[in-house]
Amino acid sequence: MTISQEAEPVREFGRARKRREDARLVTGQTNWTDNIQPTGALHLAFVRSPMAHARIDRVDVSAALERPGVLAAYSGADLAAELGSLPCGNQVTPDMVNPGHPPLAVDEVRYQGDAVAVIVARDRYSAADAVEAVEVDYGPLPAVIDMEVALAEGAPLVHESTGSNRCYTVEIPSGEDYDSVRGRADVVVKRRFRQQRLLPSAMEPRAVVVEPPTGGDQFTVYSSTQVPHILRVMLALVTGIPEHKLRVVAPDVGGGFGSKLNVYAEEVVALVLAKRLGRAVKWTAARSEDLLTTHHGRDQIQDVEVAATRDGKLLGLKVDLLADMGAYLMLNTPAVPLLGASMFPAIYKMDAYRFTCTGVFTTKTPTDAYRGAGRPEATFAIERIMDELADELGLDPIELRRRNWIRHEEFPYPSIGGVTYDSGNYEAATEKALALFGYDQLRDEQRKRVESGDPVRIGIGVSTFTEMCGLGPSRAMGQAGSAAGGWEAATVRVLPTGKVEVVTGTSPHGQGHVTSWSQLVADALGVPFDDVEVVHSDTRAAPQGLDTYGSRSLAVGGVAIHQAAGRVVDKARTVAAHLLEVAEQDLRFENGAFSVAGDPDAKKTIQEIAFEAFTAHNLPDGTEPSLSASSVYDPIDFSYPHGTHLCAVEVDTETGRTRIRSYVCVDDIGKVVNPLIAEGQVHGGLAQGIAQALFEEAAFDEDGNMVTGTLADYLVPSAADLPDFTTDRTETPATTNPLGVKGVGEAGTIASTPAVVNAVVNALRPFGVQDVEMPCTPERVWRAANSTATEGGSGR
Repeated sequence: MTISQEAEPVREFGRARKRREDARLVTGQTNWTDNIQPTGALHLAFVRSPMAHARIDRVDVSAALERPGVLAAYSGADLAAELGSLPCGNQVTPDMVNPGHPPLAVDEVRYQGDAVAVIVARDRYSAADAVEAVEVDYGPLPAVIDMEVALAEGAPLVHESTGSNRCYTVEIPSGEDYDSVRGRADVVVKRRFRQQRLLPSAMEPRAVVVEPPTGGDQFTVYSSTQVPHILRVMLALVTGIPEHKLRVVAPDVGGGFGSKLNVYAEEVVALVLAKRLGRAVKWTAARSEDLLTTHHGRDQIQDVEVAATRDGKLLGLKVDLLADMGAYLMLNTPAVPLLGASMFPAIYKMDAYRFTCTGVFTTKTPTDAYRGAGRPEATFAIERIMDELADELGLDPIELRRRNWIRHEEFPYPSIGGVTYDSGNYEAATEKALALFGYDQLRDEQRKRVESGDPVRIGIGVSTFTEMCGLGPSRAMGQAGSAAGGWEAATVRVLPTGKVEVVTGTSPHGQGHVTSWSQLVADALGVPFDDVEVVHSDTRAAPQGLDTYGSRSLAVGGVAIHQAAGRVVDKARTVAAHLLEVAEQDLRFENGAFSVAGDPDAKKTIQEIAFEAFTAHNLPDGTEPSLSASSVYDPIDFSYPHGTHLCAVEVDTETGRTRIRSYVCVDDIGKVVNPLIAEGQVHGGLAQGIAQALFEEAAFDEDGNMVTGTLADYLVPSAADLPDFTTDRTETPATTNPLGVKGVGEAGTIASTPAVVNAVVNALRPFGVQDVEMPCTPERVWRAANSTATEGGSGR
């Protein structure tokens, strides 16, 4: 037996360790789903509709069956009884319309890319070639692209059986009556903002491999998913295969951002065909196929109105949303816009708030969660309207925010949005950001450029935000109509040789869980960091879990690990007290060892205790012969990170070119386990938020065809398109969990988009510009700058 023990372990919590996963990932020692090659596996290819909306009059697969290498081909009608409907996990109102979602369309296609048939062949190339041989007769039907047109009387219907394109309407009034508050306001500002549709574009396209039972009775599903545990439950419900006969594994997953938080048609079809054929089957999306058929993000029309006094005190906020569901409801489609309902009031105090959201069916790819999921949309709306109000009142945007935000001494604070913020210090984060940014100097330079008539203008954008993350608690999710809870599970076991295994229900796809969880447990048990192994993403090895999304992994999953480790120490204390023949209360646990006060030689390391527990030769009566403990943690509340983001842009009014000159963000994410990982999460989030502001948009023509279906048409920025970021933190620990952590994965995306757009609009204020629709492309910026003949307005 070999036992390693450092005399004085370095505290891991707060240590900026490089991710231990990265050496394997960046050198190709990985196991992506597409790397998995079961012997004799068959390959799938899908026949997809080239039209956004059409009847299916005939599907003939006979010619495809004659192609070399093709073993089978099925239409939607052939498999309808086995495939059922894809699940929607949220009933957001009692009367919400869910028309069902067949994995393969049977009678009608409702978006371009809707699958109508599947080919099974010996290799992927034969399968892809055979797709061309399938004959499908379509009867064109009107496309439904515009949400407002879709709700008009007499509009073509996406689903004829529903009688309307309305999915649901949610109304949430809070505080005083908004109309009364509006009536006493000195100033009312109303704007319409558009949240364009986005393509999540993870580095790894979606893929699935299914192996049927061999020598047993359990199917194994490998999928590039964020949610192996949720996928297992849903596959059992959809296909009727008992859950205990399903093993789901998420191998290395190359990014998700919410796009792999779903149950997709290809996963269901692959499982059903593996069962039917008794053979392993595999499907990997082509990049263009992935962009078209993976769910999309955002796509809202936001009508926002704010009422205030002349001195800038907020009185009320009214938000009316139209949210594009796309053609079908996927796992979280109807809930995503409502995740932002509590966040529109953001960090501000007011007397009245009225929120209304209508979900609308269109003949476009379904929408669902994309990094931030409802919170970026809410933050954008409130931070844009705050800048518009500041301009109307002639106030500096920072000063307006100071007059209205919740002050640090007022926490915990019950927001008018219906949630209680436990902790925060908006003043401290803002002051630090302003100092790093050089705010006053930039304002001076901005004024000088306006006075000199310089065609290259400076714009300064502000975004002060908070978000609701750490998804749970389960009761709150149930009240919101979710079919799932918000708990998370973990097991920590000290092995007989002193090494440690951590089993977590979270499922990483780039967040660095293995490193962070090892740090948590190394501290809790006093063992070396390198002695900790983390097991995840396999429902056989980690049978309990609710996976990774919503910045919940640390705030929920990490707390479960912390609690499990604490229970291990408690069990070890009982054994140590027995071995040292003292009372448990006389033991001190420090640096991985139990010692007796006043007797330095009376000591037992936790590794020694683990071996004693393994042999079970001398344990207290009633003690289990193992040093292992589990925890299922259900949070008592969400967590609420916050921060201040400042952006300076240079806008060339003669060409429309926008260049980010500097970007500063100061985030408060509570206690930080690994600053290096946290900073990486912020950088990644900033990239995606800036991409929405300046670059990315999924566009459709009037017939419902997506015209941005390749990365040559859909502009994902590279590192060369982005600025250097100046990042920093303040720290107000969360009071709702024992680690004091809040979550960081979505913060950068949530805050950055309005900061950048506010900067662009700010640069163009002297030209009378009040908005530039996202993305702020050179053409749109140029048109805005040149749409008025003379300059006017402020440069604030």
